[in-house]
Amino acid sequence: MSARTTEAETCLVIEDSSFDREKFKRILNKSFSEIRVIMASTLAEAREYVSANRPDLILLDNSLPDGNGANFAVELSEDDTLRKIPVIMVSDFPTPFMYQKAAIAGVRHVVDKSDFGARFIHDALRPAKKTPSRSRTKRPA
Repeated sequence: MSARTTEAETCLVIEDSSFDREKFKRILNKSFSEIRVIMASTLAEAREYVSANRPDLILLDNSLPDGNGANFAVELSEDDTLRKIPVIMVSDFPTPFMYQKAAIAGVRHVVDKSDFGARFIHDALRPAKKTPSRSRTKRPA
């Protein structure tokens, strides 16, 4: 997926918070000239979608009502076709365990939700690194 592309690409947003889903959709629409944003609020919905479609990008929350996003990323990585889809994990509180699982799954980037914005998305979609990078999170002292 490249910024300001001319052909429509698809991003699957897997997030249980309607507020965050809409935030991600606004950021993606602002960052890309043509993009279809598909929403899933559970892993079950996401599995159903990816079984019939191949999104160009997946934004994946870690804490979902029916499971752990990091485990779903590992699931995707074990499928020859699905492992090619870039995954960006977003979380309110990224943990070392999540980074470890993300690295195993080949996740492109792990980011704190508060750091996810239009500027971030361009850097995050650069070619994959061996281990997921961590966003710089400024926390109050």
